[in-house]
Amino acid sequence: MAKTTQTNSRVDFSEVGSTGLKRWGGVISEEFLRELHGKQGAKVYQEMRDNDPIIGAIMFAIEMLMRQAVWHVEPANENSRADQEAAEFVESCLDDMSATWQDTMTEILTFLPFGWSYHEIVYKRRGGNVKDPARKSKYNDGLIGWRKLPIRSQDTLYQWILDEEDGGIRAMEQQPPPDYRNRIIPIEKALLFRTRSNKGNPEGRSILRNAYRPWYFKRRMEEIEGIGVERNLAGLPVLTPPEKMDIWDKNDPDMVHLLHTAERLVQNIRRDQMEGIVKPNGWELELLSASGGSGSSRGGANTSEIINRYEQRMAMTVLADFILLGHEKVGSFALSSSKTNLFGMAIGAWLDSIAEVFNRYAIPRLFELNPKFHVEDYPKLAHSDIETPDLAELGAFIKDMTGVGVLVPGPKLEAHIRQAADLPEEDDMGEYWEMARDQRMNPLQQSSERNEEPDEEDPEVQAAAKRYLGREE
Repeated sequence: MAKTTQTNSRVDFSEVGSTGLKRWGGVISEEFLRELHGKQGAKVYQEMRDNDPIIGAIMFAIEMLMRQAVWHVEPANENSRADQEAAEFVESCLDDMSATWQDTMTEILTFLPFGWSYHEIVYKRRGGNVKDPARKSKYNDGLIGWRKLPIRSQDTLYQWILDEEDGGIRAMEQQPPPDYRNRIIPIEKALLFRTRSNKGNPEGRSILRNAYRPWYFKRRMEEIEGIGVERNLAGLPVLTPPEKMDIWDKNDPDMVHLLHTAERLVQNIRRDQMEGIVKPNGWELELLSASGGSGSSRGGANTSEIINRYEQRMAMTVLADFILLGHEKVGSFALSSSKTNLFGMAIGAWLDSIAEVFNRYAIPRLFELNPKFHVEDYPKLAHSDIETPDLAELGAFIKDMTGVGVLVPGPKLEAHIRQAADLPEEDDMGEYWEMARDQRMNPLQQSSERNEEPDEEDPEVQAAAKRYLGREE
């Protein structure tokens, strides 16, 4: 015992090193591109999300798939009544917020394009159907629950308040409209969702970060293409003055004025409902046809191929390039299936990260405010799978496994199959199904008795079936 005490006294519990996070005060400087720093970077990611059709389709697919996941609360011990009551309490809190769980999830999912999302935890004492929003609830048990989990928008960030010793996150300071007054939300009263954690960076990393470069070039290529199409339709205007008129004479004010007028004329030629030209006598106007154009390689680059290449790279960065399969009349079903499986795995990992934040921070804090519950461990928030299994493959697998006796049909297996196939729960079939199931034979017994004549059904089972169907004589 003395040796143990002496050994423990020599342990150094201090933290010596540092994560190396680049910051100036509360401003993070990990991003090497200046245009992606702070609020400016949030505006760029917002433009990518809201203004690009490919990225918009990717984000829509991600959001819809993640929102279709079914969330539930699992007790720490299914056999403990106290743990079951604790799980039911957490589920009641999720269903008792002023905003729906789906709306809350939509706000949380903004951590994907921005890299992070910060949500303040607003509590309430559940006081039944009253007017006071701080007490209004479906329940009148006096317990403390979640009133709402509102987002503190990424574009309102002023600075992070970090611990000077270990660099830990202490709070977020924001300047939100309409009054732009500084507000500090401590981390103990908030939930921080991040796509990843590197050097303890509270801003995570946007899933669109690697798509920025192809998006940047694609946007400019589309602008160039638009200008080229417009010029191709209007033609290249060439305005020729009369022979003896020297419009390049900078010493003659009249010639300088004519030169500026001619330049404005050729620059403003457009093909629209207001098109038309008024030129002085002796001047000649010619429209030269431009070579090449959108989707053409004559005399220039094929802009369609370039734009398609950038769009494919943008989708590849988030494993979502399967949305482009078929648009170019290429891609097999097997390739699409493998790509969607990878995409589904990525989405499942993001859902796991959301559940982990709730299980590590939100739920323990909730039970600390409600000492009524005496549990050894806290319930866990979990989600269902977002992918539906191939029922043909599942059926063949179960058939093969039951045929060799590895699986034996039972209530749990049947419940799993019903859930996988989105079938309704089993009805109470009464004593008929209970007696019929008692007569089911093990698959190994069936294989040894295949040549035997089947026995007639038990008269008691027949009578139970008639009573269930209301045909009792």
